[in-house]
Amino acid sequence: MAEVLNFQGFIRGVSYKAYLVEPLKRYAIEDFEINRVSPSGIVELSEGEIAYSKWVSPKRTRSYPFARIYNTYNTQKILTVIPVIKDEGRDGDLDKLQFLTISWMNLLNVYIVLGYYETAQKNLSARQRTKHKLTNQAFNWQEN
Repeated sequence: MAEVLNFQGFIRGVSYKAYLVEPLKRYAIEDFEINRVSPSGIVELSEGEIAYSKWVSPKRTRSYPFARIYNTYNTQKILTVIPVIKDEGRDGDLDKLQFLTISWMNLLNVYIVLGYYETAQKNLSARQRTKHKLTNQAFNWQEN
């Protein structure tokens, strides 16, 4: 009869060093608007800076967001903006945030900002014109 080994413990002090990263564009906090900035970059604050990345879909395999997150690893503070749900219309996909995504971001020491799309447009591209699909979703963004 084979013995079963059970291990329990905690992982502490995980750190990452990224290589071959793309340079990040910098934005002053006053000029930062999530729908108009690049997919990843750095926001400059009066008390420091924070690197960000944004997802276009909560589904990890549809838009490959980990490449954008990887580019932010060499900074002190990292956050990522993830839509909770992305509805592409009756003939499109309905993507929802999965718990595993939140777990991964926690393990990678990435803060999560959950967002939602407030506006979208009907997809009028040549191949999609006759279908009921949405495109150009935009996050809700309110300036203070």
